[in-house]
Amino acid sequence: MAASWLKDAVFYEIYPQSFRDTNGDGIGDFNGIIEKLPYIKSLGCNAVWMNPCYDSPFRDAGYDIRDHKKVAQRYGTEEDLVRLFEEAHKLGIRILLDLVPGHTSETHPWFLESAREEENQFSDRYIWTANAFCGGDGMPFIGGEHPRDAAYIINFFKCQPALNYGYRDIHDPSWQQPIDAPGPLANREAMKDIMRYWLDRGCDGFRVDMADSLVKNDHGTKSATMEVWKDIAGAIHAEYPEAALVSEWNNPEQALGCGFDMDFMLDWGGNGYNRLMRFYQLDKKGNILSDNSYFKLESDADITGFLRDYPYDAWKDLGQRCMITGNHDTKRASFNLNDRERRLAYAMILTMPGAPYIYYGDEIGMRYRWLPTKEGGYHRTGSRTPMQWDNSKNLGFSGAEEEKLYLPVDPAADAPTVAAQEADPDSMLNFVRGLIALRRSREDLSNCSPFAVYSAEAGSRLFAYKRGRLLVAVNPGREALTLELDGAYAPVYTLGHSRIRGNTLVLDSQSFTILSPAE
Repeated sequence: MAASWLKDAVFYEIYPQSFRDTNGDGIGDFNGIIEKLPYIKSLGCNAVWMNPCYDSPFRDAGYDIRDHKKVAQRYGTEEDLVRLFEEAHKLGIRILLDLVPGHTSETHPWFLESAREEENQFSDRYIWTANAFCGGDGMPFIGGEHPRDAAYIINFFKCQPALNYGYRDIHDPSWQQPIDAPGPLANREAMKDIMRYWLDRGCDGFRVDMADSLVKNDHGTKSATMEVWKDIAGAIHAEYPEAALVSEWNNPEQALGCGFDMDFMLDWGGNGYNRLMRFYQLDKKGNILSDNSYFKLESDADITGFLRDYPYDAWKDLGQRCMITGNHDTKRASFNLNDRERRLAYAMILTMPGAPYIYYGDEIGMRYRWLPTKEGGYHRTGSRTPMQWDNSKNLGFSGAEEEKLYLPVDPAADAPTVAAQEADPDSMLNFVRGLIALRRSREDLSNCSPFAVYSAEAGSRLFAYKRGRLLVAVNPGREALTLELDGAYAPVYTLGHSRIRGNTLVLDSQSFTILSPAE
C-alpha cells in the first residue's frame, strides 16, 4: 500500500546549493530552504524532493557520497536538516531526500577499506576485477591506484566506484558475483540502514538515483535488479508505511512492479518525454539546428511519439508515473520553448496522471545558461543556477560577493524573479499556481484519477484526453483545429482561445482547454 499522502502530492525539486543562502557563503543551505517553505506552499506544492545533501567531496555535486549519515557542512548541521523536516511538516509539506545506492565517493571509508590489500569485511562491497590488468567485461574501470591487485568498476566518473549488488549474467566467475553473495547482500542491508536512519529523523522518503542500474549484466527484464528492490522496498514499506519511494528508472512496469510508489518519465534522447519539449538537434557550439518538439509552434510533430512511451494501461494499477517540468540533469524548458509554448507544456504536465514535479525556477521561467562546468555538471551546469527571488543583490539568492557564489546569477536586466511575478496576475508564476489550484479543486485531476486517450491521430497536432469525466484538449500548432465531442460540455479552464459550436470544439492556435460535462 503506497503512502496515503501521495494521492494528491505535487512536488517541487530543490537543488540545495542554488536555492537560498542565509549565511553569506554563496552556497544555498538548509535554513534557506526553511525560510522559503511558505513560498513552496503558496505554489500549491505539498512535497519537496531535495538533491543530495550528504557529506561529499563534491566531484559530482554531491552524488559522490563520502558519508551517508552525515550532512555536508556547506548546508548546515543535521539539527538544521531535522528542523527542516519539522517546519515542513507544520505546513503540510513532505520532504524526500535523494538516495544514491549505486556508488559512493572514492573517499568513502567503505571503499578505502575495500581497496586494501588485506581481505576484510568490505572487500566484496565494491566490484573488483580478478587483477590489476584485468578488463572490466565491457564496463568502465579504474586500475593502478590502490594496493589491491585489481581494478574497480565505476558507474560514472572516476570518483564513483560501483557498489556490488552482483551480476545476473556472470561471464567471469573469478570476480563477478551472484546477487545473493555476501557482499551484495551486505550492500542491500546497508541501504536499508541508511534509509531507516533518515526516516527516523523525519524524512518522508527517497528519490532513488539510477535505481535500475544496481545489478550488472541485468539486461531486458531487469529481473535481478527487481529482486533486489523487492527486498529493500519491501522491508522499508513494512516498517514505514507512509514513506514514499520514487525511482529514477523510466520503466514503470518494472519500477512499480518491484516496490516503488512512483517512477519518473525521464528525458532520454528520442523517447516520449523528450519528444514533448526537448526534441532538438544542436551544433558543436550548442546552437539549435532543428527542433521538432511537440510543443514548438512551428513543429509538425503529433502526440503519437509521446504515447508510444506512455502505455497507461500497463502500469495504472501499480502506482504513479510522474512527469517533470525539468530537473537538474536536463536543460531548462526555456532553452528552446518560449513563454507560450512552455505554458502549454506545463498545462499538460499539470493535468496528466501521477504526481507532477516542478523544478525550482521553472515556475518563473528561469533561463538555461551556457556556463563552465561546476562540480561535474558540464552541460547540466546551466540548469543549476541560483534561484531568482527579487531584484536585490544576487537576485535575492545570497548576500555574498559575486565571486563567492556557487554559480553566477542571471545578469540580464529582464531576469525573471519571484517578486516581480507575484505582482503580475498574468505571470508564469501565477499561471502555474492557478493550474495547481485547479488540479487540487477537481477530483478528476487527482494523481490516480483515470486517464484515457480521446483523440491522438498521426499527423494531427491535436491531443485530447479524459481525466475522469473531464475532457482536456491541447493544440500547440499554428492552425485552428476541431474536435467532435461525445456530449454536451462546458469549459472550466482555457488558455488561448477555444469555443464550442454545437458538438464541435474549436481550438485556435496554441490553445488548451478543460471541459466538464454540462449538467
